[in-house]
Amino acid sequence: MDQQHIEQVLLASLEDNKLDRDEKHALAELTQSLQTQPDNISFIRNKAFALLLASHDFNEEQFRAIKWLENVVKTLDKNSQQPSIVADACFSPGTDCLNRIESLCQQARRSIDICVFTISCNEITDAILQAHQRGITVRIISDNDKRNDKGSDVYRLSDAGIPVVVDKTDHHMHHKFALFDQKVLLNGSFNWTRSASKYNQENIATTDNPKLVAAFSREFDRLWHKLG
Repeated sequence: MDQQHIEQVLLASLEDNKLDRDEKHALAELTQSLQTQPDNISFIRNKAFALLLASHDFNEEQFRAIKWLENVVKTLDKNSQQPSIVADACFSPGTDCLNRIESLCQQARRSIDICVFTISCNEITDAILQAHQRGITVRIISDNDKRNDKGSDVYRLSDAGIPVVVDKTDHHMHHKFALFDQKVLLNGSFNWTRSASKYNQENIATTDNPKLVAAFSREFDRLWHKLG
């Protein structure tokens, strides 16, 4: 549904200054259909206030009251948690997990925070380096035991100028997650290795659920400061 049609629907409802049962039902269905298009939902809200103000000759006090309500609604809408739009899972063996990591690296616009036990898959390393070369802020947390393994790309990434910290304790930093633009979380059993892609039964899940993204972001920052 385009924005011109949305405006026509709102105007028709505004004619009698009432939102009857059928109109409520239609508006609810429209809102549900636009859950993956938050810009259009904001357009409906803003257009409803604009049409109301344009269709009536409000005095100054009434106008200020309506603008107050509009600002309250906008603030609540802006700070409310949006429903999860990204929710997917990939499995190996096969290229699905590898392709997902590469795709998220390519789509990143600001930052990539990587917290994984090991990185030895050249395709993934190349995707990380390409993001770094585009100006994306990349940080990596890994484990010292695997950093020195044959085929490990951690030194290569560090030498390219990407900040890397490692767990040097007797235990392991065994996480396998990454955050992209602080909006999308990738997490699962999948090691960032060629063997995990070619032979192992592994998984990764991807989500933009704000609570999960925030929780893993806090864990990354905790480890970054502790190990760094």
